[in-house]
Amino acid sequence: MAVAATVTRLSLVVAVSMLAAPLGVEAQSATKVYRLGFLGAASASADPTRVEALRAGLRDLGYVEGKNIVIEYRWAEGNYDRLPVLAAELVHLKVDVLVTAGTPAISTAKQTTTTVPIVMAGSGDAVATGLVASLARPGGNVTGLTDAVPELMAKWLELLKEAVPRTKRVAVLLNPDNPADVQSRKTTETAARSLNIELHRFEVRRLSEVEDAFAAMAKSRVDALP
Repeated sequence: MAVAATVTRLSLVVAVSMLAAPLGVEAQSATKVYRLGFLGAASASADPTRVEALRAGLRDLGYVEGKNIVIEYRWAEGNYDRLPVLAAELVHLKVDVLVTAGTPAISTAKQTTTTVPIVMAGSGDAVATGLVASLARPGGNVTGLTDAVPELMAKWLELLKEAVPRTKRVAVLLNPDNPADVQSRKTTETAARSLNIELHRFEVRRLSEVEDAFAAMAKSRVDALP
C-alpha cells in the first residue's frame, strides 16, 4: 500500500508540473486568479492522497488556493454515468485547465471539450483507448501520464512467474466499464497463455465491491494478484 501511495503522489506531482504551460508564463501575476477543474471518478474521501499531491505540486509551482488559483472539485462517487454532467459543469465554469485521472474520466473530459487543456494524472493505455494519437505526439488537448501499456501488462506476469515459479492461478481485478481494463485484459490473457498461467477475473465497478472481490479471490484459492 505504501508503494501504491507513493506512485500516486509521484504521478500527480509529475502531471501537475505539466500545468505550467497550459496556465501560461504569466502565472505569477498577482492580478490573475486561475481556475482549475478537478474531475474525480471516485470520491474526495477515497482519494485524499491524490488531492493533497495536487495541492502540494501547485504550491511548488507558486499557485496557492485563495490567492492566485481556485480549484473546482467534482466527484462522481464511483458512478461513471455522472461524469458527463460533472465535466460539463467544469467546462461551463470556464476552467483554465482540467485535471483528471483514470480512462473513463479522461475520455469523458475529452468528449466534453476540445479547447480546455486536459492533464491526465495517470490512465490506462492512452494510445489504445484513443485518448492520444501517440506517446511522442499526443495531439489534441490531452497530455499527462499513462501508466499501463501492453508491454507492461505482460512484463508484470513475467516478473511474477520469475519470483514465484509455481504460480499457476492468478487473479485479475478489473472494471468492465473501464475501456482501459478491457483493452489490457486482452494483452494479459495473451501473456498468461505463453506463461502457462490461468487467469481468474474479478469484476469491480465501485469501491464498495472491492472487499467482496478479495473475499471471492480467497475462496477461489488463487496464487497471486499482480
